[in-house]
Amino acid sequence: MANQNFQILVFSTLFPTLVLAECTCDIERNADGNRSSALKYKLGAIAATLFASSIGICLPIWGKKIPSLNPKSNFFFIIKSFTAGIILATGFIHILPDAFDSLTSPCIPINPWGNFPFTGFVAMVAAICTLIVDVYANSYYKKKYGNENFQATVGAGDRNNGESNLSGVLPLHTHAIHGHGHASMEGDTISTELRYRVISQVLEFGIIMHARFIAIALGASGSLETIRPLLVAFTFYLFFEGIGLGGCITQGKFNVRAIAIMSVFFSLTTPVGIAIGIGIANVYKDNSPIAIIVEGIFDSAPAGILIYMALVDLLSADLMNPKMQSNSKLLLGANVSFLFGASCMCLLAKWV
Repeated sequence: MANQNFQILVFSTLFPTLVLAECTCDIERNADGNRSSALKYKLGAIAATLFASSIGICLPIWGKKIPSLNPKSNFFFIIKSFTAGIILATGFIHILPDAFDSLTSPCIPINPWGNFPFTGFVAMVAAICTLIVDVYANSYYKKKYGNENFQATVGAGDRNNGESNLSGVLPLHTHAIHGHGHASMEGDTISTELRYRVISQVLEFGIIMHARFIAIALGASGSLETIRPLLVAFTFYLFFEGIGLGGCITQGKFNVRAIAIMSVFFSLTTPVGIAIGIGIANVYKDNSPIAIIVEGIFDSAPAGILIYMALVDLLSADLMNPKMQSNSKLLLGANVSFLFGASCMCLLAKWV
């Protein structure tokens, strides 16, 4: 017994970092004392993220005047696939691992957090809830607006000797014997628009949930080693995320007021979050059990949402598009672009 105690004493003396490896709960994870220099980077982060998110979300909206950025162009399909790859890799490579680290941290109570895989559970529930919202929102919009527009289209065609117009949809000429077929085409167009309206709203919700918490953490951090790489990765992410979201908004054909509200909300979420983080930097302790648990949950849920949105609503919807299916070169280009986008975010994980 004496020999065993002596060995433990020698080991703990020679390798104290191994013995105390898990005793980090009393040390702030993001503190290095260089607060003044960090503040300059934080202010730069506010400007950089505001610029990147604003330009990103506005590019597809300006696509009506720039042919290559039009949502119906081949180039836009390529860019959107690249964005889907970024979103998917963000969920799998950047958010989920952080969520696992938080909800398995030795700084939080073992019961219940150590007795159940809450990270995967929260991500799964978030993905399932997104699916349910997706399905029921589509059903609601179709019943409320689709049927009304469809009936209005048919009625207008009968009254105008076969000429029908639908607000926001290209006019289609109908004759008496082909009226139902053309109305069906307009109904499909309406269905697609409503689908993208739901996608854009759910996608923006998932982005904001994740971006706001990360922005607050960045603003509250005092570590340059944390702020520098996070600033670069977050700016890159917001720019292409904005392009994807802006494309969905454009394809949903929202009115000008709705487009302005969604664009401003997306653009200001991260800068405001960073500003809030700066304001609470002196009282915020990211090593407290409550902060770690909240961070883990708010990482897990957006991860599930973004993974679902990337695979189902962005990538699958575009790859199954008739235009994509009939053009083998475009289909190949979209797949390569998707893999390249995912690879870029995976590469950034080396530093972030």
